Amino acid sequence: MRIYFVGSHATGKTTLCRYVSRRYGLPMISEVARAVLAEMETGLDALRTDMDLVAEYQERVFARQVAVEKLHDGKFVSDRAFDNLAYVAEHTTNAAAMMNDQRFHDYMKWVSEGIVFFLRPHQSLLKDDGVRAGVSWDSVLRIDGMVKLMLEQHRISYLPIESVSMQERVRAVEFVLARCGLGLAAAPTKGRPRAQTIPPTMHAPLLPPKGVEGWPYTLVDGGDHEA
Repeated sequence: MRIYFVGSHATGKTTLCRYVSRRYGLPMISEVARAVLAEMETGLDALRTDMDLVAEYQERVFARQVAVEKLHDGKFVSDRAFDNLAYVAEHTTNAAAMMNDQRFHDYMKWVSEGIVFFLRPHQSLLKDDGVRAGVSWDSVLRIDGMVKLMLEQHRISYLPIESVSMQERVRAVEFVLARCGLGLAAAPTKGRPRAQTIPPTMHAPLLPPKGVEGWPYTLVDGGDHEA
């Protein structure tokens, strides 16, 4: 039961991901972009001006995503998948090398065997969170288009989530998951259920998912952000 919410930044992926994690008791693979920058001892200003640093950052992001998924034994909800490759195409010069690697194609096949929700952008959701560089509507639309292209190119079945209404988004997600046989998590005895996340500074040995060989880069925490 692998559930992905993919799409551009500022589309509400993390909000829905947290909801599904709590509602269904699934571990959540969450964004840890700030930890990546800290571990690389760099910042957004440096990424904006150093192409090699941007490429290294995005390579590590992808490697981390692949490796962390393995830790959950095929049961998780994630607010990203291959999304950061859209940012690679937007901001670096190594997109061809990463996307032509067989390990990338193996990972896309792995994602295609999960449940994929594609969140479409709305200007009302656009905001600057202090992590993404240059948050703009034009940027959101470009990334959205590239994510859609990768979904279609790799024949990944997905459900587009067009509505900005949280109620309608939740209804669509719950409808699909119910038809997939996913039951609700047991109600907790006290307080609200909490999403299970990956600690941003965890350095345990990481392995890629079954059928996906290790990406040939250092594994660190990552997110799918613009550089």
